[in-house]
Amino acid sequence: MLISTPVTSGIVSWLFASLRLLCLVTSPLLVWGQGRPAATGNVSSPTGTAVELATVTLHRAADSVVVKSEFSDAAGAFRLEGAPARYVVSVMQVGFEHYWSAPFELVASDVALPAIRLAASRATALNEVTVTSRKPLFERQADRTVVNVAYNSLSAGATALDVLARSPGVIVYANNNIALKGRTAVLVVIDGKRTPLTGTDLADYLRSLPAEQLQSIELITNPPAQFDAQGGAGVIAINLKKDERQGTNGSVNASYGRGEYGKFTTGASLNHRHKRTNLYGTYAYTNRLNFLRLDFERQYAASPLLPAGSSELFTDRVSDLRSHTGKLGLDVTLSQRTLVGVSVSGLTSQTYIDTDNTTRLFGPNRELTTRFNSVITQDVPQPSGSANVNLRHAFADSATARTLTADADYARYKTTRLLDLYTFFAEPSAPTNLFSGDQSSDLTIQAVKVDFSQPLPHRARLETGVKMTRVSSDNNVLFVNTANGITTTLPNISTNFQYNENVNAAYVSLRGASPKTTYRAGLRAEQTNTSAQPLGENARKRNYTQLFPSLILQRTLSAQHTLGLSVARRIDRPSYVQVNPIRNYFDATSYRSGNPDLVAQTSYNVDLTHTFRQKFSTSLAYAQTDKPIVTVVQLSPDGGRLVVNRDVNLSTQHNYSLTLTAPLELAKWWTLYANGVFYYSRFKGELASTVLDRDQAAFNLSANNSFTLPHGWGADLNGVYESRERYFFETNSQRGQVSVGLQKSLWNKQGTLRLNVSDIFYTTPVTSTTTFNNFAETFYRRQDTRVATVAFTYRFGNSKVAAARKRSAGAEDELRRANGQ
Repeated sequence: MLISTPVTSGIVSWLFASLRLLCLVTSPLLVWGQGRPAATGNVSSPTGTAVELATVTLHRAADSVVVKSEFSDAAGAFRLEGAPARYVVSVMQVGFEHYWSAPFELVASDVALPAIRLAASRATALNEVTVTSRKPLFERQADRTVVNVAYNSLSAGATALDVLARSPGVIVYANNNIALKGRTAVLVVIDGKRTPLTGTDLADYLRSLPAEQLQSIELITNPPAQFDAQGGAGVIAINLKKDERQGTNGSVNASYGRGEYGKFTTGASLNHRHKRTNLYGTYAYTNRLNFLRLDFERQYAASPLLPAGSSELFTDRVSDLRSHTGKLGLDVTLSQRTLVGVSVSGLTSQTYIDTDNTTRLFGPNRELTTRFNSVITQDVPQPSGSANVNLRHAFADSATARTLTADADYARYKTTRLLDLYTFFAEPSAPTNLFSGDQSSDLTIQAVKVDFSQPLPHRARLETGVKMTRVSSDNNVLFVNTANGITTTLPNISTNFQYNENVNAAYVSLRGASPKTTYRAGLRAEQTNTSAQPLGENARKRNYTQLFPSLILQRTLSAQHTLGLSVARRIDRPSYVQVNPIRNYFDATSYRSGNPDLVAQTSYNVDLTHTFRQKFSTSLAYAQTDKPIVTVVQLSPDGGRLVVNRDVNLSTQHNYSLTLTAPLELAKWWTLYANGVFYYSRFKGELASTVLDRDQAAFNLSANNSFTLPHGWGADLNGVYESRERYFFETNSQRGQVSVGLQKSLWNKQGTLRLNVSDIFYTTPVTSTTTFNNFAETFYRRQDTRVATVAFTYRFGNSKVAAARKRSAGAEDELRRANGQ
């Protein structure tokens, strides 16, 4: 259905034209790396039976540097190609001792190695001892932190936003903005596809995504040139689960959590892998009830129309979120070197919101002038869907072969918001007023990309690619007011808004390694065209081209010390939500509105990292951001006591950070992952006649304890603390949470029972204060975060993992491919 549309036909034509262009440009390079000799052999157990899926690695004999790795096949056979030189081979498999061969020479022809018979591991010979291990929740890698969500006891019944809030260096602010190391300009990518949402819209989307569907989350502060330049603070890459087992298999799961309200999640996955095809699908249903309680206190300076005054607001909001998420995909291996894949995914959520609000307005001497109650009901359906077609071709049967990958993506997000706001006036007495809104937003994203990777001499590799993205957003709203039985349309705020964005990008990257140094240097060029047009106004058009260089270096100083340096320039373009002037009312006194005059912010980032004993890391980072985009609350231009939440540009932001990471094995059964981020931010700018030159140091601490217990039991204890922080015009109080989880493996690890309690001491409520010369606001926020959850997962089918294959490098593998994995 997708390829039959005119839009997609254009994408496919552009895709194949790009493929032809890249093949022509790179054709002189395609003669390297063919027809090389290989080392062949067989791996067997002590009893002589073939060992399948053993990891067989070819090393240079001089320094043991890895040249290539493969898995042994069902007969235990393997083949490792290499340039003529002197090598050794190593073999690893669970349950056996690590094997090393004698040195041998590869010359002009293949070399058959002596039969390899592995010795049983000593651990497996001790019948009295049972060794159980779990993948750690957090892992620190050279350029990123990985959060392994799958099957962790704390993820049971949680959402993607819950997992992020407990991740090292991640902060979810009171206004729903997500920050990484104290900076809010992050790019969120789900299965390799950019999520075009920010602020509350992004937070609501992540609340709709159950943690049960997540495999891992990668926190990348300085990504290389293969990534979009969007995301000055870095990339948060969310990877969904995908079954790698042979045959037909799957899983089912269900969880129920109870705080003040109930939270239910259930889902299933099914995978069928046979010969050259792999068909997979996932589904999840979520029904989560939550509360949000807000106490506001606002101060208003005197104006030409109104005297000084103040107000108090007490808001109690209950939301009922019901969401369905699913994905269906097919991978087909056309040949030994070529794989194509297609996938479709969807997330549809329906949120019902009931809000009770009491408001009191006071005069300059704290005398009561107005008192009213509001009842607000909202019905917000948000269906979204996406489709991907991808191709991967390797030009040789080698891990270092040239590769060509291509992707075409289409996604659509739709939001409808039906609002009824009843206001009951007590002082002074007045008839009940009904304010109604009917809003709709339709967002379409089309993207196509082609990447080429070419090995070069001296262990180097050249990577290049092109990408085109188109975003279009159509927004309409109708507001009406009913008073004394008379309904009138409000033309000043009933409008429509059109937004279009086109980004054309190309990059080139060179990476390589010597015995002690690895490097990756890249340059990305992005040409941007945007058009924002509110109804009745001229379109605000912007066209510009910018370059984004990046450099990543890593140097091994000694067996215990490694030093890394990364430098990059990045950009954050305003999203369609941030420039959309259509209003979204929270209550009778406040609303959210975009700013069509927003411009992109750009940043320069430098990060220096020292690693001790390959696990303890210390990172110093600096970032300067020009025209930073921040979310503020201000008095509405409509006048009166109405306030508006919107995004604005300030002048500059300077951010310094120190990150300390220490993974510790306190006992054979107890591991601790400790992380601390200490940062200093300084903002400069001017807004609402208020000059801003404000700075403050702050810090974020997290500690995750994992316990491996006897008889299939495991436990996790997680603690997060965020200090008091001053952020542009806003100051946030300290907050944190402690969560504990317990899990038990059942029925030969086919079943898993998990129990957890989040925010045990209910320490996540936060106080936030915003101050301008003419206005100040303080609010105290509480949510339904103290929740006890029980969850069960059952896995069925073949437990054998698929052997290494030339898998698709489609959109869902974009991040791994960019890192050379």
